[in-house]
Amino acid sequence: MANPDEAVDPDVDSRIPAQRRELSRTRGAVLLVIALGGGLGALARYGISLLLPTEPGRFPWATFGINVLGCLLIGVLMVLITEVWTAHPLVRPFFGVGVLGGFTTFSTYAVEFSALLAPGTVLIAAAYLAGTLLCALLAVLLGVALTRWAVTREVG
Repeated sequence: MANPDEAVDPDVDSRIPAQRRELSRTRGAVLLVIALGGGLGALARYGISLLLPTEPGRFPWATFGINVLGCLLIGVLMVLITEVWTAHPLVRPFFGVGVLGGFTTFSTYAVEFSALLAPGTVLIAAAYLAGTLLCALLAVLLGVALTRWAVTREVG
């Protein structure tokens, strides 16, 4: 079995059975954990959206909070699995791509932003657009910094 960390050959033609088998041998487990993690992340996002419903024309706090929290957690995760632990090759696809990819929802962010581009809510749309991007980026940096600080404090 091929190493799951190795890249799949970009010249694989999925119409050729022998080459299709190469893809299933090398990426089946990765695709499975991404799908399972994505389902869990999406369920968590759905639960939060039920707790914090957004009224039309209002700032979408649920999606904003979900995306910022997800970005903070990806910063934490990446430090832990690249600098602190030797993680199993499926940890990153499961948590990073699957759980946090399913949890964060930048497609909903785009739809909500578009819906706010109406007379009377353009300023809310602009605040949502810029605020989400800025806070999401800062959340990743904060997650990285806090995790590094916590790890060095624990070691020292």
